[in-house]
Amino acid sequence: MAVSSIPKRIITFLGERWSAFFLVFMMFVFSLVAPNFFSVKNFSNILYFSTTYLLIAAGETFVIVSGGIDLSVGFVMGFVSVSSSMIMRNLHALGYPQQVCMLTGALAGLLLGLIPGLINGLLVARLRVPPFIATLGMYGVANGIALNLSKGFPITFLPPRVGEIGNSFLAYFFPGRGFSFLQRPHGLSGDDLRLLVGILPSTVIATAVVLVVFAFILSRTGFGRHTFAIGGNMDAAVRAGIDVPGHLIRIYMISSFFASFAGVLYVFRAGIGNFTTMSSSYELFAIAAVVIGGASLFGGKGGIGGTTIGVLILMTLENGLNITGIQAFYRYIATGVILIAAVVIDQLSPEREIRSA
Repeated sequence: MAVSSIPKRIITFLGERWSAFFLVFMMFVFSLVAPNFFSVKNFSNILYFSTTYLLIAAGETFVIVSGGIDLSVGFVMGFVSVSSSMIMRNLHALGYPQQVCMLTGALAGLLLGLIPGLINGLLVARLRVPPFIATLGMYGVANGIALNLSKGFPITFLPPRVGEIGNSFLAYFFPGRGFSFLQRPHGLSGDDLRLLVGILPSTVIATAVVLVVFAFILSRTGFGRHTFAIGGNMDAAVRAGIDVPGHLIRIYMISSFFASFAGVLYVFRAGIGNFTTMSSSYELFAIAAVVIGGASLFGGKGGIGGTTIGVLILMTLENGLNITGIQAFYRYIATGVILIAAVVIDQLSPEREIRSA
């Protein structure tokens, strides 16, 4: 190896993994300046509140890697949250067992959530509508349907087991008594419950399983290779014999599936169904996390692992600044600076120069 190439390889290595180093650095700084930041309970809270964003951002990763964008994911999540919870509520009111209500509502929500992805894919792949316009249109349609179904109010009176399952943990730790797995220790008073620490929420476990499966699909299968090929050079992908229109339809359906899964998990976590408010900006958060995680908005680059780091950076930043009592507008500024830095790093990376050559 030539000596002159060593600094370039070091710069490339650091540039490709800057987000992971930045996450560790941020956690180190907050552990010094923020009280109670470095604790099992706080880290568990970060993971717990990250699940929705992780799922939406993972679906967005597939779309961005293919060279597209999906602005509808936040409102698809709201549409599924409302529709699945209404089914659970109505079946429960008719006297069906709670397990039947929950399973039927969850499966129906996941299936209904695939419809927006199918329409997005058809518009983009078959009718050549720009992804920004196609998914922006679905953004409004999904939001309108959710608001009409819910009449602008949360869906309540779901089976009681919904919230219990969504807020359960793999293990619990109580000082002086040790660990209890799968269920809370018995005989705890109200004061004792404040000392109880939940470890690995069930929603985090469900999210991790789905992410691992789709990370493998994107990085280790022919489907994933075709996704990167389409994002890198669509014309070359067509000449290579890839069914680009069919593949794009499946990609947008995957994005909708992740949004649907996030909507179902929201129902279990909150114990209610709710539409997505206009100020939530889930899709913008997801796009920011994907880009911070190393994906390129030009397509052909990205991964679920990097996206996960991107989400954790944004959630850790919000959590740490909240604990330190810093005002909200500083959090917005910090997020914007990190996002711009991520794009600049991608623009300056040697790998991008090779791709554009």
